[in-house]
Amino acid sequence: MKISEHGDSGSRGEAGESDGMARLRAAVRDHWENLSASERAVAQYLVGAPVEHLLYAGAQELGAASGTSNATVVRALQRLGYAGLPALKRELASGFTAAVAPEVRLKQRIAHVGRDLDGIWTEVLDEARERIEQTRRLTEPDVLRAAVTALADAGEVHAFGVAASEPAARHLALALGRIGRRARFVGATGFALADDLLALRRGDAVVVFQPGRALHELTVLVERARAVGARVVLVTDELGEQFGDRVDAVLTAPHTPTGITSEALTALVVADVLLLALTTLAEPGAVDASHQLTLLREQLLS
Repeated sequence: MKISEHGDSGSRGEAGESDGMARLRAAVRDHWENLSASERAVAQYLVGAPVEHLLYAGAQELGAASGTSNATVVRALQRLGYAGLPALKRELASGFTAAVAPEVRLKQRIAHVGRDLDGIWTEVLDEARERIEQTRRLTEPDVLRAAVTALADAGEVHAFGVAASEPAARHLALALGRIGRRARFVGATGFALADDLLALRRGDAVVVFQPGRALHELTVLVERARAVGARVVLVTDELGEQFGDRVDAVLTAPHTPTGITSEALTALVVADVLLLALTTLAEPGAVDASHQLTLLREQLLS
């Protein structure tokens, strides 16, 4: 299959095209014969649409634009080798965000959603749902089990997160304390991180929330944990392959390809999964801690 024969954008697959779009075109060519008629309609639309439109469009919108349905869009993407629409968006966004200034992307985002409140409601909830569904698909039961095991017997849990990852790390540390687990939030960077690294002990565990950028602090933190005998769980989108052989478990939390939903959304969901799992494993202690917390709150309010 040649893109120029089955779409209106044969001239785009040339120099200057992003890696994400180039991969999409290659996938369509490679899988064309295996696509149904409706899936081909989706593929044709995808390779002919502007990248900025694909980034902000939901599956339902793409289905309507291609004369198919949102279910067909999802099936077509899976046949093309993508886990789903968020996976395609992340690949397209990597080149797009590097080439387009943030203020320009913001204007495009505003132009796409317009001032229609119903449309804005739908856009945000659709992307949130897509990211959470992607999180579910990318989390293998054995990996989740390994993560929970790493945390279950930890003397203390150190939850590390900076910038957009800070809310998830703070949430995990606070909620663990409320079920009777020793936990602390770690958000220092640079020279200041040394004090937190010094506090790591054998038998502790570290949960690192870091979606995509391989911070130098992350490397030092993982190496320190390994040196003292602490276990590490990494919650990330893009760093699993780079750090997978140095940590006990990698949980995938897809970040936003558009900026429409909060960067911390899926990381918070993953944190809640870990919290509920740990609560069920130590139910008596968790119940007692919750009771004590209630008593203390009542005393403070009296």
